[in-house]
Amino acid sequence: MTTLNETSSCVAQYDAQAMPVFAAQAIVREWSAPVTTVEHVHLRDALNRVLAQDVVSPIDVPAHDNSAMDGYAFSGAALAGQSGDIALHVAGRALAGHPFSGSIERTQCVRVMTGATMPSGCDTVVPQEAVTPEGETIRFSAQGLKVGANRRLAGEDLARGAVALKAGRVVRASDLGLLASLGIGEVAVRRRLRVAFFSTGDELRSIGQPLEAGCVYDSNRYTLYGMLRRLDVEPIDLGVVRDEPAALEHALRTAASSADVVLTSGGVSVGEADLTKQMLRVLGDVAFWSLAMRPGRPLAFGRIWSGGKPGAGKPAIFFGLPGNPVAVMAAFYQIVREVLLRMSGATTDAVPLIRAACVDAIRKRPGRTEFQRGVARRDAHGTWYVAPTGSQGSGVLSSMSEANCFIVLAHEQADLDPGDAVDIMLFDGLI
Repeated sequence: MTTLNETSSCVAQYDAQAMPVFAAQAIVREWSAPVTTVEHVHLRDALNRVLAQDVVSPIDVPAHDNSAMDGYAFSGAALAGQSGDIALHVAGRALAGHPFSGSIERTQCVRVMTGATMPSGCDTVVPQEAVTPEGETIRFSAQGLKVGANRRLAGEDLARGAVALKAGRVVRASDLGLLASLGIGEVAVRRRLRVAFFSTGDELRSIGQPLEAGCVYDSNRYTLYGMLRRLDVEPIDLGVVRDEPAALEHALRTAASSADVVLTSGGVSVGEADLTKQMLRVLGDVAFWSLAMRPGRPLAFGRIWSGGKPGAGKPAIFFGLPGNPVAVMAAFYQIVREVLLRMSGATTDAVPLIRAACVDAIRKRPGRTEFQRGVARRDAHGTWYVAPTGSQGSGVLSSMSEANCFIVLAHEQADLDPGDAVDIMLFDGLI
């Protein structure tokens, strides 16, 4: 059986104890095989699900040639050789859903409203504001008006047999409307990815429990739950696990048996009580356990098996996240998020970065990627500016609530002066 460590060591700049972020992203991407089970769901239940198959349009959209605006439809032949005014007799009218049933001659036209089916013999529409009514006749200038003007062709939006939505697309609200416009009431989607998660540490207490001296409330499970829900995966909360080998082994094996991915927070640094790292050597294999990243340096990636040893029972991808709250969020969005999307079957694109001028000086040591919390804004001229949110300690969770972006400082980047350009990753649509 090929181990993660063996295949990962081929990645450029591989270093299990201080993996560059870009190398870690390449490794986890390689191991993110999508789930294969397909479900058929009603259109109302398809929001945020991942399409398992291409959706092919069964009809032309629009179904008929129709008017693109309110006006008068006529035969473009009436424009031949004309440069001055044209007078046409109004033979009737057509509304959306109520077409004109007759036929017209070259000297006639039909009053049409936006979306109305083009009457037989008509191929051009003159806007109503360009027309002078004269009883049952209209007059307008032929200058600048071309045959086919203001007409939408059948299938112009989407032709019958064309792919409307591709497999791997995460269904959005606009997609629901598109599918409904095609008369499609059910779609094939991948099953939701199952993600089990728990926190480790004797000092952690759940909400509602008394807080003894030296203890803290567990916030990471709630942060993870929120981030997982945003991705529409199936979260499995296994609570808080004490720093006891037997308890940790049971939790990991239970998680591996019920989930595709296992996330833990805490227990992967170098402290004597950090048992997760030790347990992974028994239950599975590890590609790396530390990143050249701030915050989020202690981060393990590997596989575990429900049977208690590599190759035994059911496998699951494993991420051992740091214990500090901000580090958990930074590691999730920079390393874990894409994997969960890819394993859900989604076609992924890199989160876009925006260039902004840094308001304050930033201290930065080359040799690690940093994700500082910042507040970004645009001035009246559209120029982006960003300022750090003060203390960048990995335990200062309030700084994430105050921020609206990550300030992304590249691996080899050094100190920045006020006014220097930096990349920012906006939270809107991400967190």
